[in-house]
Amino acid sequence: MALLLEILPFLMFVAAFAALLRGYPVAFTLAGVGLAFALIGLALDVFDPLHLRAFPQRIYGNIMEMDKSILVAVPLFVFMGVMLEKSRVAEELLEAMGALFGTLRGGLGISVVLVGALLAASTGIVGATVVTMGLLSLPTMLKRGYDPALASGSIAAAGTLGQIIPPSIVLVLLGDQLSSAYAEAQRAQGIFSPDIVSVGDLFAGALIPGLLLVGVYVLYQVGSAVLRPSGSPAIPRDELQADWGKILSALIPPLILIIAVLGSILGGLATPTEAAGVGAVGATLLAGFRNAGAESNPALGRWIVFASAVALLALIASVFFVDLRAGEASAGLTVAYALSAVAAAGGLFALVRLFRTGVLDAVMKATAQISAMVFVILIGASLFALVFRELGGDESVRHALEAVPGGVFGALAVVMLVMFVLGFFLDFIEITFVVVPIVAPILLMMGVDPVWLGVLMALNLQTSFLTPPFGFALFYLRGVAPPELTTGAIYRGAAPFVVIQLLAILAVATLPWLATWLPGVLYD
Repeated sequence: MALLLEILPFLMFVAAFAALLRGYPVAFTLAGVGLAFALIGLALDVFDPLHLRAFPQRIYGNIMEMDKSILVAVPLFVFMGVMLEKSRVAEELLEAMGALFGTLRGGLGISVVLVGALLAASTGIVGATVVTMGLLSLPTMLKRGYDPALASGSIAAAGTLGQIIPPSIVLVLLGDQLSSAYAEAQRAQGIFSPDIVSVGDLFAGALIPGLLLVGVYVLYQVGSAVLRPSGSPAIPRDELQADWGKILSALIPPLILIIAVLGSILGGLATPTEAAGVGAVGATLLAGFRNAGAESNPALGRWIVFASAVALLALIASVFFVDLRAGEASAGLTVAYALSAVAAAGGLFALVRLFRTGVLDAVMKATAQISAMVFVILIGASLFALVFRELGGDESVRHALEAVPGGVFGALAVVMLVMFVLGFFLDFIEITFVVVPIVAPILLMMGVDPVWLGVLMALNLQTSFLTPPFGFALFYLRGVAPPELTTGAIYRGAAPFVVIQLLAILAVATLPWLATWLPGVLYD
């Protein structure tokens, strides 16, 4: 009986894992397993049912818990990403980058990586990026004689950059979980005025590793072109002419949006939730500018939306000169109100445009579906973690990690290995909501830097999109790939990029300043 009570929390993971492999919905699996083991614990007299009464409070939070308003950024960032997907940003970026680099050996592969990085910093939605680039770039690369494995691996890997390059949904969710874990770890150590770790810290910490990963991806394309030139052919110059007008028109709008969103967070001008709101409005204006529909005078409509976008940028910049929160009458405040009115009017006009073309309905539906999936999994994972802890699972995990040879680094290595293996079978959201709340407080109590830990976990979770059998980026690409491209070729193409990501994890693990230097410069 004593042995059964000892292993009961770990049997929860076995039961949940088995149910997930059978194809049951994730959220209901986690919640159902949690309730089932709560009843088992009740029968064995090791679980107090009063703990379940605290579950609603655990979801909604109270004054003693972390403020969950940061999770409002999730649907806003999702909305921004889906809206940009519908506004043909990816198509124009691919055409522009292809014209710029296509005449070089490996140029199309480099273009895919750079477009993936730009879309990661503007949309952050892996599925949309992989599907769009798979539809637009993969047929061209195969037609030009690219090695099928290299072409498919490049597209799948470039699509996953949205997981590590901010603003990223995984960083928002990790920031929420690590903030709670860090506060819990400090309270356990007797620190009742705890430091905090924010999503902005993680955004800053992930920026350098994300750009490093982009650079290594590009080097891999160059190396492949040098070592195997037949697999990375160049497009003849007479077939491709770079039009700088089209290139700049494709690059400048998303770059401005990236600077407005990410710059406002890193610069301390806005919280991630506020910046996500700005990004959602900016994406709406950009989509409204490019979706005219059947208007009698589309040029006038574009000028209205453009004026609104300029007013929005001016309003953001006005925070350097006007204290908008003071509310004191002044000429600057009057101008700010006028800019707000212009931006709001243009935004409303863009929404009407998008509604008439049917884009708005598609965006709202996709945003609701993705956001509901995230939050339902959060609720199910919270119930699972509550039962796991009350059955003594956190104590068992703590003792197990403390017993690992190598101290802190040994425990961290074990956690990273477990997360990597789970990534073969589980989605990053499930791992974030189930594993992180259990292991993060223990590692943080052992002295691990929270930003460093968050970036390592984000890099690790990124590999889950490329590792078979359930790598979602591979699934997305398989769904839009031509029939002659085999699944084996897609897996072979993804394997080198998985190795690159593991090397990136090793680099950040051995050189923590890659993750901690920029947050220290910006916020300390």
